[in-house]
Amino acid sequence: MIRTDLYWQKIEDLKSTLKEAGYSLDIDTARHDLEKIEKELEKEEVYTDLKKSAEYSKKAQAIRNKIEVFDKAEKAINDAEEMITLCEEENDDSFMSEVELDLKEAEEDIEKIRLQSLLRGKYDSSSALMTLHAGAGGTEACDWTEMLYRMYMMYAEKHGYTITELDRLEGDSAGIKSVSFRVDGINAYGYLKAEKGVHRLVRISPFDANARRQTSFSSVEVMPEIEDAGEIEIRPEEIKVDTYRSSGAGGQHVNKTESAIRITHIPTGIIVACQNERSQIQNREQAMKMLMSKLVERREAEKMAEAQSIKGEIKKIEWGSQIRSYVFCPYTLVKDHRTGAENSNVDAVMDGDIDLFIIDYLKKS
Repeated sequence: MIRTDLYWQKIEDLKSTLKEAGYSLDIDTARHDLEKIEKELEKEEVYTDLKKSAEYSKKAQAIRNKIEVFDKAEKAINDAEEMITLCEEENDDSFMSEVELDLKEAEEDIEKIRLQSLLRGKYDSSSALMTLHAGAGGTEACDWTEMLYRMYMMYAEKHGYTITELDRLEGDSAGIKSVSFRVDGINAYGYLKAEKGVHRLVRISPFDANARRQTSFSSVEVMPEIEDAGEIEIRPEEIKVDTYRSSGAGGQHVNKTESAIRITHIPTGIIVACQNERSQIQNREQAMKMLMSKLVERREAEKMAEAQSIKGEIKKIEWGSQIRSYVFCPYTLVKDHRTGAENSNVDAVMDGDIDLFIIDYLKKS
């Protein structure tokens, strides 16, 4: 007689966890909301209005993703139950490997649901606007900023997000002095907002003929993309708009016209720039979105100054300010605490798995 007690206990535990997760996400209400949005999308005044249609479609997709993950986990648990029952009836353990796969899949999906249930902030579901700035370290810092940029691009690709570069300032000899980009996708800001702060790199410098150990710094700003701030009003007399020619490749159009936009918000001193579009009008529209996002972030920071949940303490991009350290020297093997597998610290960072890969050399200061 095969023993299935442990599997039945695990199934009961997963059912209980899934029920709690479904309660947290309010799955029944989500299904009802999805039906309402899909009916709205069928109306002529909605599907003929591109902006409104895109807004409704984005909401529908976000809800659909939650429901699909929940249903997938529920199906995996039900499949495991059927397999165990079959094994008991036939007294055959040949299907137990499939049971283990179903239970593992259910655990992974429930973990996704748990993470989604934590993303309940006002702007967590929004796209993210990110800006990287090179700090103390000269050319080393510029190169480190470019490495961080590549890491976030890999992270976005792995999680199905898309990145649009908005503004870029190249380093004098290598790397990037600063770069602004938009990360589009469901819960992009919710997952990336914890990256805000100063990031420190320790490694043997590839720019030093004596191969000495160098420390570099780069700051990361993360803001939600705000479509309609409501309470925020930007009056024309409060902004100064400058135009200039876009840098980098782009053909004759870019080289001959001042399509790039730089907007300065006079009361706060906030400056935003955009040069990725060929049209000055499109660049201005995107720059205004960036400015709106910065003003909303500023407002939220003022409201929640005590908790420091939005802006936090403003620090210099140098020693003692980093939220995370990436130590490539000395070169060590580090352990993935989820799987027990060993990886080099270089591979771990460049893999781009910045949200779950908690490794020994990532030290919170």
